[in-house]
Amino acid sequence: MADAEQKAMQLMAEAEKKLSSSKGFLGSLFGFFSGSSKVDEAMELYQQAANKFKMAKKWSAAAHAFTELASLYGKAGSRLDAATNYVEAGNCYKKTDPNEAVNCLLKAIEIYTDMGKFVMAAKHHQSIGEIYETEGLVKLRAMPDNSRECFKSSSRRRLPKAFRLSSKASKCSVWVADIEKAIQHFEQASDYFRGEENNSSSNKCLLKVAMYAAQMENYEKAIQIYEQVATSSLESSLLKYSAKEYMFRATLCHLVVDVTNAKIAVEKYEEMYPAFQDSRECKLLKALMTHLEEQNVDAFTDTVKDYDSISRLDQWYTTMLLRIKKTINAEDIC
Repeated sequence: MADAEQKAMQLMAEAEKKLSSSKGFLGSLFGFFSGSSKVDEAMELYQQAANKFKMAKKWSAAAHAFTELASLYGKAGSRLDAATNYVEAGNCYKKTDPNEAVNCLLKAIEIYTDMGKFVMAAKHHQSIGEIYETEGLVKLRAMPDNSRECFKSSSRRRLPKAFRLSSKASKCSVWVADIEKAIQHFEQASDYFRGEENNSSSNKCLLKVAMYAAQMENYEKAIQIYEQVATSSLESSLLKYSAKEYMFRATLCHLVVDVTNAKIAVEKYEEMYPAFQDSRECKLLKALMTHLEEQNVDAFTDTVKDYDSISRLDQWYTTMLLRIKKTINAEDIC
């Protein structure tokens, strides 16, 4: 690997030398392309150097070589090649410098949108969204959180860890700022995908937006998206089974705010998709609504545990359920 890095550095030096020689007297008179053969040679050297740096796992150096190559392609009028190399640079920077990765991908997106390649632009907006959500989650995990939520129950079975942990850390301004950027790029990706009739990819991005909107307590937006995707899923014989998940998520968002609206929503979903009525998700929702009306915190906890013992609840579900549980008399939760 050390040999590959050394060779890559030599190739970079040769490329820079080729470019310098192309900018001599003739270059000053006739411009960049008077030494086009040397520029072509420099581009080939940058390509080789980038690949050698990748072999040596020197990701920042590889990314730098790709950006130099992209810049040369841009000056040569080969915009598609320029975009491709900005994406390569972005992929390398993902491993070392997420901010630079975003910058490179944005340059590629600008080229793709100008060329009318909206599916490609959408894919890279989605990648940027994933960068922001991942970096946000890393920062969140690194932050101390000593708070705990205790649940009263006679059962010794353990609740999911996320259901016992406080969601206080999710209100951290650093995390929210990153997630807000992620939402922006997922929404833009969804718009571009839908404009190109790629509804499956569009919905995938929308579901990310809904998930984070709910976590940031924008329940109205989350509900709207979940209902939209559920309706879209019901139009496909292959996808209609997944509609119950989105109806489940939408109802949980309702329950955080108001039991009455949640009941109305469940009735609507049963009319839209009769199979929802017999699902475990619907039965759980109806049981939880009963416990909320009775202000029965113990029954609420036991019902969640019973469901989790069969269908494991992930972080998002447990966060929502914890918030719903907090709507029961606050003195019963300590």
